[in-house]
Amino acid sequence: MTLFLLPGLAHAGFEEGRHYMVLPFPAQVETGDKVEVREFFWYGCPHCYVLEPALVSWKKKMPANAQFVRTPGTAPRWMIHGQAYYTFEALGELEKLHGAFFKAVQEQPGAFNDENTIAGFAANHGVDRKKFGEAFNSFGVRLKLEKAKQLNQDLNINSVPAIVVDGRYLTTAAMAGGEAPMLKLLDELIGKAAKERRKKPSKK
Repeated sequence: MTLFLLPGLAHAGFEEGRHYMVLPFPAQVETGDKVEVREFFWYGCPHCYVLEPALVSWKKKMPANAQFVRTPGTAPRWMIHGQAYYTFEALGELEKLHGAFFKAVQEQPGAFNDENTIAGFAANHGVDRKKFGEAFNSFGVRLKLEKAKQLNQDLNINSVPAIVVDGRYLTTAAMAGGEAPMLKLLDELIGKAAKERRKKPSKK
C-alpha cells in the first residue's frame, strides 16, 4: 500500500509508523469543532514531569483550531493519582494543584499513594479536607476514572507520556526524536487532522 503524506509532514521529515502511528480504531473526541490534542500522563512519571514545561509553553501558541485535554494513565498503580486528578478538577482546583502535585510527587516518590496523604497535600494548599474526601469518593470522580480507564484500553496506552491527536494519531517524544520535534509534529498532525475533517461529508 502506498502512503501519501501531506506536504507539511513530508517536508518536516516525519514518517508514519516511525515518528507517529495511525491508530487502528480511532477514538471519539470531546472537543467539538476543534482538533483534540490529548495527553496521557501519570504524576509519578519523571518523563511526564520533564515534558510538562514544554507542553505548557506550547499550549500558549498552539493552533487556534485545536484544544488540549489531559487524561490520566490508568495502569493499576497509577489509578490513585488519576483519582486525585479528577478530584482536583471536581473541586475547581485543578489549575492551582496540578503543577504543585506533580512537583510534590516527583520530589517525594511514594509519598502520595493513598487518599489520606493526597488529602493532606490538598489541605496544605487551602482545600477543605472534608470537601476533598467527598469529591474523592464521589460517583462523578469514579465515573470519570472509569471512562479514562476505558479510553486507555481502547487506545492501547501502556506507557506515558503519550499524545493522541484527534483520536487518530499517537506520538511520543521518543518516537518523534525529542521534545522539540514532537511539538513540531503535533502542529503538523493538527493540520493533517483538520484537513481530513474538512474532507468528511457534513451531517444534515
